[in-house]
Amino acid sequence: MVSLLLSSMADNVSPSKQFYWLVSVFSGIIMCTIVYKLTGIISVLCFKGYRKLSNEKKLEWNNRGFSTFHAFIASTASLYLLLLSDLFSEDYYDELIINRTSSLSETVLGISIGYFLSDLAMILWLYPALGGLEYVLHHGLSMFSIFLALVSGKAQIYILMVLFTEITTPFVNLRWYLDVAGLKSSNIYICNGVALFLGWLVARILLFIYFFVHMAIHFDQVKEIFPLGFYSLLVVPPMLAIMNVFWFWKIAKGLIRTLSKTRHSR
Repeated sequence: MVSLLLSSMADNVSPSKQFYWLVSVFSGIIMCTIVYKLTGIISVLCFKGYRKLSNEKKLEWNNRGFSTFHAFIASTASLYLLLLSDLFSEDYYDELIINRTSSLSETVLGISIGYFLSDLAMILWLYPALGGLEYVLHHGLSMFSIFLALVSGKAQIYILMVLFTEITTPFVNLRWYLDVAGLKSSNIYICNGVALFLGWLVARILLFIYFFVHMAIHFDQVKEIFPLGFYSLLVVPPMLAIMNVFWFWKIAKGLIRTLSKTRHSR
């Protein structure tokens, strides 16, 4: 049934647009591959400890390089589309907000699908070194939701809100880099931990509250989405929100522990 629905949606789209989507997805995969290799090259030149890392650590080091790069692209583009452009302005278009799309939004969604495919492939290849079942679930739900929004052209505003939460990823990765580099007791590690806590609070907790409020206010439009998309919008975001709250609790515990150790050491 799902395949028939997706097939019918694809049939209503021109071959040139379908090709454009594929190019966007493969661009995301190629981007990850290039940044992965560049991360390794730059790290050899700029970080002496990189050579001493195990092969598994080097893989994760490079993997976090392209996840950081994608985070900058996805969060910046999402911020522009949501706040700086007029695409989702309440009064600018006659078209329903849940039906609005653009070439840039489709490009961002396609590149993000390519990123999540690349990252999920590495997670499964090195499982569970790069993350457990929660990461597999997170990436699977993300790709499913992004794919539906891209192919249908529906609810892209909500997908972009979720993609903006990737802005916290560089702080997560920097914490890991500093830990591996033996700088866990440094001031930059502490400052990054505080920034991660605040960033997570704003981008993954408060933003999700706004997400649900916005969806409730525009529920008359949300109901116009095709059944699979409608029920996915009711199920997937709450699941992601629960994971965000769980990870926020772990971040808060880690920050409190780090600050406590720092205070006692002084």
